[in-house]
This record gives sequence, structure tokens and C-alpha cells, in this order.
Amino acid sequence: MRLVGENMIISIKSVTKLLGVLVMCACAVLVCTLFLNYNIDLQRIKEQITTPETLLIFDATVSAGNMTGAVTGGVLALTTVVMLLFYIKHYIDTNKPQLGILKALGYSNRKIATGFWVFGLSVFMGVAVGFVLAFALMPVFYRNDGVLPDVSVHFNPELVLYLIVFPTIAFSALSIIYSYRKLKRPPLELIRGKSKIKVRKVKNVGKKNAPFLRDLKRSTLRSRFSLVFFIWLAAFCYAATIVMSFSIGEVGGSDMMAVMMAAIGIVLAVTTLFLAVTTVIKSNGKTIAMLRVFGYSDRECAGALLSGYRPITYVGFAVGTLYQHGLMVMMMELFFNDSVMGLPEYTFNVQAAVIALASFIVLYEVFMFVYARRIKKIPLKEVMAEE
Repeated sequence: MRLVGENMIISIKSVTKLLGVLVMCACAVLVCTLFLNYNIDLQRIKEQITTPETLLIFDATVSAGNMTGAVTGGVLALTTVVMLLFYIKHYIDTNKPQLGILKALGYSNRKIATGFWVFGLSVFMGVAVGFVLAFALMPVFYRNDGVLPDVSVHFNPELVLYLIVFPTIAFSALSIIYSYRKLKRPPLELIRGKSKIKVRKVKNVGKKNAPFLRDLKRSTLRSRFSLVFFIWLAAFCYAATIVMSFSIGEVGGSDMMAVMMAAIGIVLAVTTLFLAVTTVIKSNGKTIAMLRVFGYSDRECAGALLSGYRPITYVGFAVGTLYQHGLMVMMMELFFNDSVMGLPEYTFNVQAAVIALASFIVLYEVFMFVYARRIKKIPLKEVMAEE
């Protein structure tokens, strides 16, 4: 953070840390660009269709593109909003003293909040990456089975406006509005910051201290609901996208789209887990250090801080699976009807859900194992010296 003239400018380095927002935006725009651009280019060949059967396939293809783009883009857009607000809140919480000093010096909430527009740069970087990547994949994505006439890739400039310019402006404005609301606190309250977590010394470390560790686990979950939400969201996104990837194949979708949805699910789950777990460990560095001083093992420290999230992930996975099934049923009824001949009936794939659950358990447990080991590397001297 630094000052230039009368405006607060948040360093670009701070914005580059918004990896989750960048990944979410890239995935959303990647999917939307592929299908929207394809549907626009499809309209160029509509006059070449001469048979009713081919016209039905044409309409079904357009409907499938609209369905996938709307559902995937909409869900990822809402997730991006939540993630961006989390980043802004986290930035304000970790920079309370500096922000309080600025307010004490006479800077208004409006002037300080205006500087938060740069959080929209992460959105711009994400949508730009997704847009470029979509055009790189289009030659493969446009391949068809020969039923429809060949479709050539065209650059449709209106998509730049809808998928890059508008989202960047909207998220920059959202950053300013949300930060303005979060800054409505007395300067002294910001300067003091949040109270430090105190860890009392416990005698006779061992099984008798299990109640203390359980209390610590509960307090960790209650202290930051946003982190609980993100770990839940990681499981939700993974289940929804992996189950969707199997569903796409069942209703006649392309293998490339199924693989792409599975890849997006893995990327979103890993990114969201990385954001949440690293924040949990970083924010509880002193707690971990003090527990180790009082004789608790690294395994007990990891269990107290990380194991409490495990039930939440399974709930998120179950909700994501049911959500995706219900969404597919609704969309099939909305976009497709009996007039679309030859379209297979969609049913819930139990085998796909089991495979998705097993793969997620492996991913989650490996992730937690890696970060539990990282707790061992937290130096006591460095942590206690931080203020």
C-alpha cells in the first residue's frame, strides 16, 4: 500500500495474489467464449441447412451451447463475486492499522475506497486469459461429426465487450462499493486491529487435553466463516463439474467438453482449497507455535486446525452432486423437448457420482496431508516476532 497524491493506490503485487479470482474468471470466460462464439458462427451456416432433421440437430446444438454457457458462466460468476469480496475483506483486515492512519489523517472512506478499483485488474487478467485460451482451442472445438456443415472460426468483437470490458468495469465498481462499506469504522478501531488470540498453558499434555483441542477446532471454524464457505465451495464445485462432465457424454455432448469440464472442476477445487487452507495456517501461525511450545505434536496441531473442515467438504460434495443433477434435469426440460429426436434421456449416473467422490477424497486428503506437513516448518522465532 502506498499514497500517490490524494489517492490510495494498492500495489500491483497485492493484486497478483488474487489467484482464485483470476482462475475463476478464466474458467468462466473460457467456457462462455467457446459456446457463444460457436453459436454466433453457427448462425452463418443456417441457410445451408435444407432438411428438417438437420435443422433439429442445429437447434439442439444451439440450445446445448446456451445451456452450458449460461449455467457454467453464471455459477462461476457468482463464485467469483464471493471470492473477490473475500479477498477485499482479507486485505482490509490485514491492513487495518494503515487504513486507520489514513482515516485519522483526513482521508474519507470514498477516497480510500476508490483505490480498491485495482482489484478489478485481477478480473481483467482472468477474463483476458480465458478469452485468448478459448480462441486457441476453437479449431478443435469447432470440429463436428459431419451432420452439420463445417463452421469456420470468426472473431466476433461484441464478445470482447460482453466478456472482458463489462466484467472488468462491473467488478471494479463492486470492489469500490464493498470496500466503502467495510471501511465505515472509527479510525481508532482500525488502528487497534483485531484482538490477538491467546493460548493458555495446559498441563499434562496428552489425552486429557482432548477437550481443549476440540474447543480449539470449534473456535477455528467459528472465527472465519468465509474460510468454511470456501472449503465447502471447493467440494461443491468439484462435484458439480465432474458429475457434469459425465452427464455431457450421456446427452450426446462432445468428449472435449466433458474433459474440459472435469479439468475446470479440478482447477477450481485445488485453487479454492489452496486459498482457504493457506489462509487458515497463516492466520493461526502464533497459535500453532504456542501449541508446539506447550508440547503438542504436529499431528495434534494439524488436527485441531484442519480436521474440522472434513465434514464440511463431504456436505459440500453431496450438495454439489444433487445440485448438478437437478440442474441438468431442469435444463433438459427447458432447452430440449420431445421435438428433438434422437436425444438420449438423462438419468442420474450413480457410477459417475461414486468415481467423483472417490477422486475427491484422494485429492482432499493428499492436500491436507501436504499442508499438515507444512505446519512443521513454521519457525517459532519468526512467528512470535511478527506484529
